[in-house]
Amino acid sequence: MNNDFLEIFSEYEDILMYKVWHNSVRDYLLAFLLFLAIFVVTKLFKRLVVSRCSELAKKTSNHFDDELAVVVRDISGLFYYVLALYFPLRMLTTLDWIEQTLHVVFLVVVAFELVKIAQAFAGFGLKSLAGRGHMKEKEAHTTFQGLRIIINILLWIVGVLLVLSNLGVNVSSLVASLGIGGIAVALAVQNILADMFSSFSIYFDRPFSVGDYIVVGTDEGTVKKIGLKTTRIETLQGEELVISNKELTSARIQNFKKLRNRRVAFSLALVYETANVKLQKVNEIVKKVIDDVDNVEFSRSHFKTFGDHSLDFEVVYYVLSSEYVEYMNKQQEINFGIKEAFEKEKIEMAFPTQTVHVKK
Repeated sequence: MNNDFLEIFSEYEDILMYKVWHNSVRDYLLAFLLFLAIFVVTKLFKRLVVSRCSELAKKTSNHFDDELAVVVRDISGLFYYVLALYFPLRMLTTLDWIEQTLHVVFLVVVAFELVKIAQAFAGFGLKSLAGRGHMKEKEAHTTFQGLRIIINILLWIVGVLLVLSNLGVNVSSLVASLGIGGIAVALAVQNILADMFSSFSIYFDRPFSVGDYIVVGTDEGTVKKIGLKTTRIETLQGEELVISNKELTSARIQNFKKLRNRRVAFSLALVYETANVKLQKVNEIVKKVIDDVDNVEFSRSHFKTFGDHSLDFEVVYYVLSSEYVEYMNKQQEINFGIKEAFEKEKIEMAFPTQTVHVKK
């Protein structure tokens, strides 16, 4: 019995040790089994991670597990095939050019997938940062698009350098030449880069957002779009005003969107012939008119000074609204009320006059 087994084993051993292209049949079988093992394990790992992350996502409030599941799900099938083929084929004796080609393909595919994963997590980080900034996704998209482009370029550069370094290329001299070229490019496009980084400054510092009504120097209007290089403003006349982001970050900006109420101060000029009794009624009249107007808060009214051609009163009140049209409506209502009350009391307002005395 033992002799029969040894004979069968010796026959199979002869077959297993039979060489084809410098490799035995046993080597091919082991390589094939390793291929199946790696492929099945990676596929199972992918499915388990995705399903596990999906279950965790339902129980947690954070979105990191969702992003992890998406990243694992989006790994291409080519990566698994190359990973499963690389190590088994390394066990076999092959031609030099086949081995080098396989090594290059493996490095390129792995670097490509790693860069994709890094890009996905970088995008997730930018979205999280935008959420913490309390800015709408539409508003943050344009600003972070430039930052995302820069990060993607840097990741691809790092990926290419890693591949070249593993292939035996002298990366140090290449990096030095890229550094010199980068300085030249930076000098050539410094104005564009200044505007781009200014757009990041506008987002992080948030002096204004899309929809805000701002005043920049002698220009004013509603912010319609914050781009990478310029910001577009719609003026009251309806035309579009385009201002570079660098100019906006270095200018003094008035943002009326963040205004909660408006302080209004104006003067009343009365003629010098006005009797003192009527002058003493002015403050009460003005206070009553303003108090009768809704959404307006009276502050003060005083006989301020003796002017060149009038007796001047100063009045201050607050319109409890940030809307410009509301402010103008309240101011108009108060002006009509004061004019009507002065007419009833026969209090005459002054206008610039000049008296000429002619001496004979």
